Amino acid sequence: MKIAVTYENGEIFQHFGRTEQFKIYTVEDNRVVSTIVLSSDGRGHGELAEMLGKENIDVLICGGLGEHAREALASAGVTVVAGAEGKADKAVGDYLDGILTGSDVSCDHHHEDGEGCGSHEEGCGEGCDPHEAGCGGCCGRQSTVSGKNAGKKCTVHYKGTFNDGTQFDSSYDRGQPLEFVCGAGMMIRGFDAAVADMDPGETVNVNLMPEEAYGMPNPAAVMKIPFTDLPGSEELEIGERVILADEYGRQFPVRAVDKDETTITLDANHEMAGKELNFLIELVSVEG
Repeated sequence: MKIAVTYENGEIFQHFGRTEQFKIYTVEDNRVVSTIVLSSDGRGHGELAEMLGKENIDVLICGGLGEHAREALASAGVTVVAGAEGKADKAVGDYLDGILTGSDVSCDHHHEDGEGCGSHEEGCGEGCDPHEAGCGGCCGRQSTVSGKNAGKKCTVHYKGTFNDGTQFDSSYDRGQPLEFVCGAGMMIRGFDAAVADMDPGETVNVNLMPEEAYGMPNPAAVMKIPFTDLPGSEELEIGERVILADEYGRQFPVRAVDKDETTITLDANHEMAGKELNFLIELVSVEG
């Protein structure tokens, strides 16, 4: 397997179409065996996707990218893990450990285009942040938004709660604000849209229906598989999450939801699918 990361000075570059370099990781037996840095040579979205396809890249880890770029990458056979940030080497390690998951399950984060979501996971279910990637339904990550902050790097603090007041995530508790490019496809639609017209220092409360967040659960994303077809699945515990691959080698996360004496039932829907979410969002700063 080969993994490409949008790359700049050891970090994940946040704009796929503007990246000047990719770091390419060759993986064998779930271990990185070699790396090279490849120049983009100023290519645009479509040409970049074609280039990665010719390099036999299986997975792209990046920050934000648009729908056209996503479609071009899909045509090139590249699985997208959008909404990632931080050190490139760590992101690849997290991906191989199943911590960083892609956004191409059925509708392919809070990250839009994981996405997106996102985008890297931080404890889904009890601690899903609004840029999480990986959903099995048709989540709210299908279009970008417009507004004065669109295309700009936004830094926010937020707190997410269910309608009964239960908190499922908070950047305040982590002591680390969230950074993303507004409207770049890095966030779930409702979160992105709320930030698009905010002013620095402003705080808003938003209520998001499932269509604006992780979408409704997709029954087709629930799979009942005989143990004989998935060796080792008999050892899975209910609630445990693993990474599977489809016939094209594209990886996606699933969660064990039921099993009997001969089969395991796996759900590729995002754990937040079908849920109404509330966010308190504080816009800390805007750049660009």
